[in-house]
Amino acid sequence: MKKIGFLSFGHWTPSSQSRTQSAADALLQSIDLAVEAERLGMDAAYFRVHHFAQQLASPFPLLAAVGAKTRNIEIGTAVIDMRYENPHYMAEEAGAADLIAGGRLQLGISRGSPEQVIDGWRYFGYRPREGEDDAEMGRRHAEEFLELLRGKGFARPTPRPMFPNPPGLLRLEPHSEGLRDRIWWGSASNATAAWAGKLGMNLQTSTLKFDETGEPLHIQQSAQIRAYRAAWKEAGHTRTPRISVSRSIFALLDDRDRAYFGRGSHDEDSIGYLDESTRAIFGRSYAAEPDVLIEELRKDEAIAEADTLLLTVPNQLGVAYNAHVIEGILTTVAPALGWR
Repeated sequence: MKKIGFLSFGHWTPSSQSRTQSAADALLQSIDLAVEAERLGMDAAYFRVHHFAQQLASPFPLLAAVGAKTRNIEIGTAVIDMRYENPHYMAEEAGAADLIAGGRLQLGISRGSPEQVIDGWRYFGYRPREGEDDAEMGRRHAEEFLELLRGKGFARPTPRPMFPNPPGLLRLEPHSEGLRDRIWWGSASNATAAWAGKLGMNLQTSTLKFDETGEPLHIQQSAQIRAYRAAWKEAGHTRTPRISVSRSIFALLDDRDRAYFGRGSHDEDSIGYLDESTRAIFGRSYAAEPDVLIEELRKDEAIAEADTLLLTVPNQLGVAYNAHVIEGILTTVAPALGWR
């Protein structure tokens, strides 16, 4: 059995070919798709965060809105770039959104991906400390955020407060109990996966990873997951960690599916560079008739290792078509693989 969710990047383009031609379209259709996914029996609705792009960027209003419109589906991110975040303000926003959703938030955070602009986090007012690079700054922000979510008091109250205070040092409010255990780290390397396991975060591994061995993506990711689990065990955490893998998977059920995804141009992993020196492997797409798709997915070692599968969705094709894609996976593929 696996939890199955969708992952939307929330693109919009002012083009007649796009069903999301504005930011409002992308946001409102994201809410509608989460409602429809819950109706179809999907387990989770996740959203990507990209700054300075025509994509979803500010997650907490969207997460709160989805939380208010749904009842059971998990609601998450994959991922929030911590280089851009104020951990204190983020802790308040996350606590509020989680309370609105009734404790269903699953927040994926990370150092972030290649950007639209040079050092975009500088425009948000953040600078690495001396001797620190931007990735280390993102991990530092993450550790501060995790500590704040524990709900321990740290701020000395004024002797003449506007409202009565509880005794002792004050924490940030609103505090949502249990949210600390529902934070995930989006990892692109074995080292950061082990770091996440040590800190007690759940693990997200995406459709790309630093190419550390030259092997296919799913094999590298399965090794990454094992490194994460070893670090988790060594750290002595008592709960069972959660692990998600993201994939582009499309069951070809009708002529629309075959027109959009049936040409087989992305059926192998590819290699690229995230910057001048970072070689990365990008995962293939899975698109085939259900019986073929089932056999291909059986061979994906990383999916086998994970408890949660996130399906990247082509949000610009609209809510109705994406609901069709989701239903196709849930009804024709998932049961045959024992995920349902």
